[in-house]
Amino acid sequence: MASYWVYILASKRNGTLYTGVTGSLLERVSQHRNKQIPGFTKQYGVTRLVYCEEYDDIGMAIYREKCIKHWRRSWKLKLIERHNPQWKDLYFDIS
Repeated sequence: MASYWVYILASKRNGTLYTGVTGSLLERVSQHRNKQIPGFTKQYGVTRLVYCEEYDDIGMAIYREKCIKHWRRSWKLKLIERHNPQWKDLYFDIS
């Protein structure tokens, strides 16, 4: 069964945030970490995986990503704090 992921990256605790969706979480986060993807995350050094959710339906994952992207920053911070209060880089836990 395929897995799709909604994820949030941060530059540091309470730093710049980026929300994305992917079918390969480890590969995508690795690309962000190695600055292989031009754009926002490379420009602002947003490389720490601080939150992720798994879906088995790409449509639901894309819908959730769009919802989170439209949230206020304070809501995103609460989501991260609820699931990852230490703002630990989760990349090392899943790799």
